[in-house]
Amino acid sequence: MNEGECRQKLQEYGQEHVLRFWEQLSDSEKTQVLKEVSTIDFKLMKRLIEKWVLDEPDPESFDEILPVPLIPKADINRPDAKEAFDAGECALSAGRVGLFLVAGGQGTRLGFPGPKGAYPVGPITKKSLFEYHAEKIHNTQNKYGCVLPWYIMVSAANDAPTRQFFKENAFFGLDEKDVFFFQQRMVPCVDEGGKFMLETPCHLAMNPNGHGGSLPAMVDNGVTSDAKQRGVDCLSYFQVDNWTVKVADPYFIGYHVLRNAEMSSKNHLKNDPREAVGVHCLCDGVYHVIEYSELDIYPQLLELDENGAVIFGAGNPAIHIISTDFVERVCEDYDKFPWHKAHKRIARVNGSGDTVKPDEPNGYKFETFVFDALRFIRHEPVAFEIERRGEFSPIKQYDGVDSVTESWASMGEYWGEWLEASGATVPRDENGVVSVNIEISPQFALSKEEFLEKSAGRQWLVDTDIAIGADGNVIG
Repeated sequence: MNEGECRQKLQEYGQEHVLRFWEQLSDSEKTQVLKEVSTIDFKLMKRLIEKWVLDEPDPESFDEILPVPLIPKADINRPDAKEAFDAGECALSAGRVGLFLVAGGQGTRLGFPGPKGAYPVGPITKKSLFEYHAEKIHNTQNKYGCVLPWYIMVSAANDAPTRQFFKENAFFGLDEKDVFFFQQRMVPCVDEGGKFMLETPCHLAMNPNGHGGSLPAMVDNGVTSDAKQRGVDCLSYFQVDNWTVKVADPYFIGYHVLRNAEMSSKNHLKNDPREAVGVHCLCDGVYHVIEYSELDIYPQLLELDENGAVIFGAGNPAIHIISTDFVERVCEDYDKFPWHKAHKRIARVNGSGDTVKPDEPNGYKFETFVFDALRFIRHEPVAFEIERRGEFSPIKQYDGVDSVTESWASMGEYWGEWLEASGATVPRDENGVVSVNIEISPQFALSKEEFLEKSAGRQWLVDTDIAIGADGNVIG
């Protein structure tokens, strides 16, 4: 896009103010502006501004909202669970499974200057979140004799540092050709009058288009094409900050395959009706996830049953299996995909060209949610109930709820049970809480059953912090 084309496009959509500092810019800064403007989907932005900023649409309304039917937690003694586990193992052995990781975040809220996935979450080993996931991949590949291609969606802010981190760590022993980095699309932020905002005189204020943008990002960057060439038709979707996620769960994969599903979801039961997670439900027979910020619009989602349990209890941990054909089908008609807006504090330039950070929300960011793709499925929903421990322990901050310190405690309790089952004595305080740090490499064992099998004939001494490495030896 040259200057003339840029001016014409901006004028056509009433955004010509973007070039108000043009004469003051260097040649490289002008190139930066032209590059950013060329990436904008102006028709989409016009639609979002008219719908969400200049007008205020009514929330979706439904005649009937029902809890989504959950597949009970895995029990190998149930006939359907055994069948699902076998089907999942067959899919893994056949190379039908790939991994899709959302890793665009920075470690800012953790006090860490880098990609969140590089955060040293191991309390003893200081292993990063990326390394924990890589060790799970090693274990699974060795177990099933397969290759799990790892597709990692990064952001403009952490793309280069993430690639560098993987190089510095020799891709954690994985084959570099099986690790694929790519970015999602960016969208401009707009002010309360619907005008694009400049963060600097040569840089638009922009944000990633949300985790729902992972779907077009897969198509844009050749992920679905690469997957299909490899024979992969199931993508295991998870987020980088969940250190304990099962990256390729045979049970979950098996139910997805047996039901010929297009997109499947794991669910944990909500402890509180206002827990800050989306709620999976059927709205007029269509699979929806109602975001926690919208719960007051649908008050029935906050109701308890006679035993005090949350009726609409299927919480959203952001763990899915997505079929490659489904991704491509949704993206063929992506204009129908729902968007959401957020009123935020957005840094912008003043009349002198200086960047100012506001104290109050002054503009809007637009984003999509990947779970909204569930409304487009054509087959029976697969909603699979899980226990939080051992599956869902996200890290959003250093201390408090969903934190690093909470995850360390969870590691102690989770792996402490494994050690106790093997005959070890694990130190606990007067309240029965594990009082030492414990790490067990996922490359050594992904489950208690695998740990006990590999621990046969061994005695673990746990009188202080203990870390068991990939080879089964105690580290340090």
